[in-house]
Amino acid sequence: MKSLPLILLAPLALLSLPAAAQIAVKNQGYIPYSDAPIYYRSENISDPVTKLQQRLDAGDAKLVYDEKDHGYLKSVLQLLDIPVSSQTLVFSKTSFQYPKITPEHPRALYFNDDVYIGVVNEGKEIEVVSFDKQQGAMFFILHEKQAEKPRFERAELDCTQCHIAAGTRGVPGVLLRSVQTNDTGALIAGARSFITDQNSPLEERWGGWYATGEIAGKTLANSHEGAPAPAFTPANFLTPASDEVALLVLAHQTQMHNLITLTNYKTRIALHAASQAGGGATAELTPEARRQFEKPAEQLLRYLLFVGEAPLPNLEADKIIGTSAYAREFAARGPRDSKGRSLRDFDLRTRTFRYPLSYLVYSDDFDALPEPAKGYVYSRLLEILNGTDQSPDFKQLSAQDRRAILDILLETKPGLPREWQTYARVSSPDTRWRGK
Repeated sequence: MKSLPLILLAPLALLSLPAAAQIAVKNQGYIPYSDAPIYYRSENISDPVTKLQQRLDAGDAKLVYDEKDHGYLKSVLQLLDIPVSSQTLVFSKTSFQYPKITPEHPRALYFNDDVYIGVVNEGKEIEVVSFDKQQGAMFFILHEKQAEKPRFERAELDCTQCHIAAGTRGVPGVLLRSVQTNDTGALIAGARSFITDQNSPLEERWGGWYATGEIAGKTLANSHEGAPAPAFTPANFLTPASDEVALLVLAHQTQMHNLITLTNYKTRIALHAASQAGGGATAELTPEARRQFEKPAEQLLRYLLFVGEAPLPNLEADKIIGTSAYAREFAARGPRDSKGRSLRDFDLRTRTFRYPLSYLVYSDDFDALPEPAKGYVYSRLLEILNGTDQSPDFKQLSAQDRRAILDILLETKPGLPREWQTYARVSSPDTRWRGK
């Protein structure tokens, strides 16, 4: 069967195969990165969904089925610590359950820093992407039919055919897409589509999506073929909103995940190649080998610092935050320094975040970056934040921005490298650096 056109968020776009077929072909067919040194098909993974399944198997957790209200969904979100307020609604036809997706019955997506959940009206499956700190995006399905022992089933092949692509930077990943649809939610043939990240102009974002709030009118949201999309029934969803702040965060987070995975893979591949060339595990890397991972590491660094972020048009931030439960919940989740500052604080006037450094610097994925790539990123980051690197590429970072981000990291980020420890002691003796 042909795969659906990949026309939108695709953390969760699978092929149009029945669920049973997806499980049956799990270990058949070619998947990139299956061999050394990545071993993508390995069962040795520790993503949040795999950890939850282990708890379910041990009887330490239980999925509760609600016959009257969304089946397993509420229980899944609760056990994975995914806020209901993260809900966004997509009416573009994607996922293997595409016949049930229409503008009147959009698909609902929920997410936190590590996991994405997708459900459709009267759907048979809950679609899941969960990020492993070494392997990147892992794909699962949970059958919605009530069962004595419900189980998250890993579904590799069908998902990776779309999710290892140019839009995911060639690694198992996720992406956000903006498209033009007809009145059924199907992609208009020949119409332009866009991969959305933090650098995308607002006027190119959110085609095929609903969006609630002030920003939506400056985007492609809430319309098809140039006309307003029909209203959906709020009562069919856990919350009546398709939160625009959640969509802004998705634009950043999806490609941040991909860049972390890309840097991880490229480093491991370079180290493996050097080892296989006869130098053993401690083989010294050639300049060409270093370039293999330093290039994506530099891309990661710049994306981490929101270099090139598309400006927001001087929005009413207090109003947006006041009407977005997601914005308030998201900000409350982050570690804060002694001045109460967090990388999860929003700006929402001219840029997304008040302190422009990605909150995913705290993630297990980032911490698992192999050396020497992680050392490269940390060294470059310190050069920029302490003002040593004053190149025009980082001109959007004011001296105040750099100082605030540096102070926040020194206080709240465990495991900083030795050069950061030295800098903290020499330049800021009073900094409350934890040094863990």
